[in-house]
Amino acid sequence: MDVRVKAYAKLNLTLRVTGVNGGFHMLDSLVTSVDLYDAITLKKRKDKLVSVTMRGMGSESIPFESNNAVRAAQAFVEAYGTCGADITVYKNIPMALGFGGSSADAAGVLNGLAKLYKVDDTAGLKMLADGVGSDTRYMLSGGYARLFGRGDEVKKLDSGLKLNFLLLAPRQQVNTAECYKKFDICGEVGGDSSAAERALIAEDKSELAANLCNALLPPAELIAPQIREAVGQLESFGPLAVNMTGSGSGVYALFENAEYCAYAKSRYRGKFAAYALKTH
Repeated sequence: MDVRVKAYAKLNLTLRVTGVNGGFHMLDSLVTSVDLYDAITLKKRKDKLVSVTMRGMGSESIPFESNNAVRAAQAFVEAYGTCGADITVYKNIPMALGFGGSSADAAGVLNGLAKLYKVDDTAGLKMLADGVGSDTRYMLSGGYARLFGRGDEVKKLDSGLKLNFLLLAPRQQVNTAECYKKFDICGEVGGDSSAAERALIAEDKSELAANLCNALLPPAELIAPQIREAVGQLESFGPLAVNMTGSGSGVYALFENAEYCAYAKSRYRGKFAAYALKTH
C-alpha cells in the first residue's frame, strides 16, 4: 500500500542574524507554514535501496547525491533497519524562493517513511532531521514557531491568527552563501522577533506587521535587483507590510484579510509569478 504525505512550504516572518558560531550564521526567526505543498508518495521495497523521482518545477535536474529527500530516506533506513522505498516527489513549491522546499521534502519523506513502516519515534525523527538540513526539524510539524541557532532549535508557538500573503517570485536567484557574505558587510537591520512573537500570541495582526523583518533583504537586493522591484510592486497595493522570506528571492505582502489579498492578486500586472497564500 502506498503512503501519501504533504510537505508544506514556510515563510520567514522575521529573520535576524544573532552571530556566527563554527563558521555558521546563527539565526532568530519567526516562521509559519503556508498552504503550498509538495505531494509525496512512498512505496515499500523488498531491499534496502532508496529511489527518489522528482517531478515538476524543474526539480528533475536536482542531482541524486545532493537531494535532501534522498539523504533523509537513506538516513531513515540506516537508523531503523527497515527496507527501502520508491519515493516520488511532486513539486508544487517553487525552488530558490526561500520557501524551504528542500527541507520540506526531507521532512515529508521522514514522516512518510515513519508512517509506511509504523515507526513511532518523534525524538528519533527530529535527530535525523537535524542531520539533513538546518530547518528540517521544524518542517516535521510546521505551524507557527520561532527558530534559533541554525534553525535546529525550535520553539513551537500557539496562535489562532490567520494570515494572508501575496508572494511575488523574481526570476533572479540569490546564492545563500553569497548573501551571508554581503550581510557581513551590510550589517544588521531593524526588527524584533520577540515583539513579533508577542504580537502573534496576542493575535494582533497590526503589531505583528510592524515587526516583520529580514536582515538578509538588503544584501539580497544587491545580488538580485528584481527583489527591490518586487518590493515596490507589492507596496503599491498598500498592504500591512512587505517582507522577504529566507535568503530570497521570494517577496511577500501581508494583507488585512483574504479579500484584500485576492484583490491585489487579481490586479497585479507585473512580470513575476504571483502566489496567494495563507497560513496552514
